[in-house]
Amino acid sequence: MAGHVTLFLCGDVMTGRGIDQILPHPGDARLYEPFVPSATVYVALAEKAHGPIPRPVDFSYVWGDALAELDRRRPAARLINLETAITSSDAPEPKGINYKMAPANGPVLTAAGIDCCTLANNHVLDWGIAGLLDTLEKLDSLNIRYVGAGRDLKEARAPAILPIPGGGRVLIFAFGSTTSGIPASWAATEQRPGINLLPDLSDRTVRDVARQIAAPRMADDIVVTSIHWGANWGYEIDDEYRAFARGLIDLAGVDVVHGHSSHHAKAMEVYRNRLVLYGCGDFLNDYEGIGGQEMFRGDLALMYFPTIDTARGTLSRLDMVPLRIRHMRLARASRTDADWLRDVLGRDGARLNTRVRLGADNVLTLDWLDGPPHDRP
Repeated sequence: MAGHVTLFLCGDVMTGRGIDQILPHPGDARLYEPFVPSATVYVALAEKAHGPIPRPVDFSYVWGDALAELDRRRPAARLINLETAITSSDAPEPKGINYKMAPANGPVLTAAGIDCCTLANNHVLDWGIAGLLDTLEKLDSLNIRYVGAGRDLKEARAPAILPIPGGGRVLIFAFGSTTSGIPASWAATEQRPGINLLPDLSDRTVRDVARQIAAPRMADDIVVTSIHWGANWGYEIDDEYRAFARGLIDLAGVDVVHGHSSHHAKAMEVYRNRLVLYGCGDFLNDYEGIGGQEMFRGDLALMYFPTIDTARGTLSRLDMVPLRIRHMRLARASRTDADWLRDVLGRDGARLNTRVRLGADNVLTLDWLDGPPHDRP
């Protein structure tokens, strides 16, 4: 589509713990959790729930059917929220749950052609500053850009700049919010490594973000803000989140708000023809066999493919490909599962003036009030 660019976005990607154990170079399996002493327990839980998992698997295994979809759509940029440290550290932060992947397993990210990892989340410093620095060093060695964390505040605030084939750029800024469980002490400073932490979701903070974005921005840049915010479970979208997202669009000229932290997909909004994803859900994790929140269907994941008008920064189309996590890999979701996602996203999107259509190959497409005519039913 001339004058348009398609991106790939998703929610949380956790390649540590159990997933790290099935990859070619498993790290130390010791955990410091109250009830689970070894990461191998999470592999056993998944196998008990759904059958044997081969070991070791190759680096492409966990991405499963997502790889064919990426190859078919060929998005100009591939963005994930990497919710694990890449480190061999044995000094965890005392927080109960600590995710890490062995550095030798880093190629699992290049296997999916990931261009950029957002790091402003509540697990990237699970192994302290040493673990964060290891993560940055490994991503540098893999030639994967990162955003939202750094060796100091300047680096944590700096955008990832991705060139668009044929001309133009995508600028990605990442922010973390304490509402997602990020400790305030993890904030980067001029002297200390850490993450780009929002002090709150106030109008003042919106204006500060607008200044961060304005400095490196050039005409016709597509700007994505990636935000780790909110609780793990629940479909509610508080008014302060909507006000903050709208402020980013009004005052900072943001084109896409990429929200994550919830373990399941949440409703979407299109404001001034800009896309707001309030919660993208988990994309990869080792939670199979863990009970307690089945009603939210955290086993279902979505690939988000927004197509943006490069001249205006407006949303032309949003397709979503539903997947299901089984055997610690992504497989295309069934029609029944796609129907369920359509109904839930449509139910909660109604008050945001969005709804979801289910089409061929179980692909979900977003409709919105006053959207482009070709996106209307």
